[in-house]
Amino acid sequence: MMKKLLLSVLLSAPLWVLGQGFQVNLQGQKQIGMAGAGSALALDEASVFFNPGAVSFLEKNSISAGVNPLLFKSAFQQSGSNITENVKNKIAPPFEAYAVWGPKSNKWKLGLGVYTPFGGLVDWGNEWSGRYALTSLNLKAIYFQPTLSVKITDRIGIGAGFVYNHGDVNLQRALPVNYPDGRSGHATLEGTGSGYGWNAGLYINTLSNITFAVVHKSKVVTKLNDGTATFDVPESLRSSFPAGNTFNAELPLPSTTTLGIGIPLSQSTTLAFDASWVQWRVYEELAFDYAVNTPVLADTRSARNYRDGSSFKLGVNHKASEKLALRAGIGYAFSPVQDGYVTPEAPDADRYILSAGVGYAPTSRFEVNASFFFEDVKSRKQKNIETGLDGTFKTLVYAPGLSLTYKW
Repeated sequence: MMKKLLLSVLLSAPLWVLGQGFQVNLQGQKQIGMAGAGSALALDEASVFFNPGAVSFLEKNSISAGVNPLLFKSAFQQSGSNITENVKNKIAPPFEAYAVWGPKSNKWKLGLGVYTPFGGLVDWGNEWSGRYALTSLNLKAIYFQPTLSVKITDRIGIGAGFVYNHGDVNLQRALPVNYPDGRSGHATLEGTGSGYGWNAGLYINTLSNITFAVVHKSKVVTKLNDGTATFDVPESLRSSFPAGNTFNAELPLPSTTTLGIGIPLSQSTTLAFDASWVQWRVYEELAFDYAVNTPVLADTRSARNYRDGSSFKLGVNHKASEKLALRAGIGYAFSPVQDGYVTPEAPDADRYILSAGVGYAPTSRFEVNASFFFEDVKSRKQKNIETGLDGTFKTLVYAPGLSLTYKW
């Protein structure tokens, strides 16, 4: 029984990049204000992420940077209990930075994007009922994407970018062993990893000015090499958890295919719709290879059996004046996490999305954009197959955002 419990602590450890709950949809303030829609709109330099094919249709060269302080509010009620346990208030800082450049007389542009499509920060504390599944998690997955976009005709653009991913994770949880004073043992897994992929898109502007987009972001296999596993356990168990141990693992970040449409309702108002299919089925299992094995700490393979996820987003961009723009959006996302695999790292379920945004350009060169993004993740009662954690999760996500842009 002890061996099973200890192994369960380690089996699901680096789920830091997996699950809709850590797929951060905060890559551009204008698009965030429209619930994340905008692949079929050549709005701004964030098209480097949303649709590289639209970048060549941007009129000006530009550089921008933004941040979305994200508050993840999750609650858990264990089955048979009337006590609700909450995560501590922690602010995660997803960010985005873009640059677009190209001679105005030519039909091509270069772009560079640095953004965080996966990440999170959650702290349940050391005493909550699920502490043997997780106490805290701090993660970042930062993508670097150089991009080339070309106009094939005056109404069709294609573009593609190479993606390099740098990941950083620190995960902590209690161990089901006790010191003489009653406190639990503790495990900390931390490390960095990298992976490679690509992002390509097609942008079409019809004679009626209805625009279409097809975008594919490839799978990125992130390799964690020589991650550090540190165990705080009683002296009698230290031989089972050797000091200085390391581990290797491969974590597949899914590919995403998006179809988008932009419909001009008037000269000042445009409607955007995006439908995305996220190929989470690549995450069939999680495997660890430890540098040093013991009878308790063995290499492991654990089934995950994710299904594909999807999302639908509808947004509106209204230019109220030459300087002021207003935005709003709604959306719905289907979770890829099947029953039995929900974890406190990503207490995932289907979710509703609401957003609003505003943009102000005091001059022709400077622009400020702000947004507010809200997700209502449905309540979900689950018993995890690996850890046995049994109860109901409920999560709300709040993310205000701000960016500054300079154009020339």
